[in-house]
Amino acid sequence: MRLHHQHVDRSGLFIIGVLISYATFFAQPSKAFIPYVYSPTSENLQRTGISIGKTAAQLLQLGQFKEAIRLGALAVRLQPNDDRLWSILAEAQLKNQNIKDAKYSLAKAKKLNPQKASLWFAEASLKLQEKKPKDAVLLINKGLKLEPDNAGAYFQLGNAWIMQKKFQVALKSFKKAIKLKPAFWEALNNEGIVLFEMGKVKEAIHTWRKVLKIQLNAEPMLALAAALYQLGPLNQEILRLANQALSENPNYVSSKHQQEQLWGLKLQQATKELLSNPELLSGVNRALANSDSNP
Repeated sequence: MRLHHQHVDRSGLFIIGVLISYATFFAQPSKAFIPYVYSPTSENLQRTGISIGKTAAQLLQLGQFKEAIRLGALAVRLQPNDDRLWSILAEAQLKNQNIKDAKYSLAKAKKLNPQKASLWFAEASLKLQEKKPKDAVLLINKGLKLEPDNAGAYFQLGNAWIMQKKFQVALKSFKKAIKLKPAFWEALNNEGIVLFEMGKVKEAIHTWRKVLKIQLNAEPMLALAAALYQLGPLNQEILRLANQALSENPNYVSSKHQQEQLWGLKLQQATKELLSNPELLSGVNRALANSDSNP
């Protein structure tokens, strides 16, 4: 429906508006306009920084690393003396492969709180990524002096020993992690990797079967299939395990990915022999097509 408009002299309205404004201004000569600028207190800044840091941590858990970095950087600007916020930022940078930035953030956190064990463990993770396992061992041991019952640290220590091919001490580290945390399937899985490299194939098989009772994961599935294939001919169990593993995580078709997961040469060779069997050809080809890694 159309509305009928009356004719309005717009220039007249403008003049009236100006006169009213001047009248109002001169009627109150004692009051000058002073703009209000909000100045947050240090307490408000602290609360805001921590709140933003918590959001960054949540994004980190969701795998949104770049957004977590952006919010983490804002949090430490608002609250630069909180080691927790620097830790969150460092972890986000580490997950996003910003190694140089992660080192800086970790150094800031450690300077603020050198008695926090998790910061030593985080620095050890950086060293492992840089393929410096000897340095990682030193850092982990320093952290364990501060927090001796940390299962994750013993798992990390075992990985550092695997990288140096010191399988006996790696095995002890994984056993310690499992003793502290019985359902720690990743440590139990890596115990199987170590046992296989030590030539203890039956023990490795027993270990990976235990892992699969805790967690149905592609890595122990394929490792178990490869180990079983070393002891006998291809059977339905081996076929099922191998095909399911490659379907759930096709990256394990790649020896490069296996190396990144700390698989030793013996396990890699056993897996290569298994995947060369013609009965696994279709599953291997599908995995190769869907894999992120080169064979």
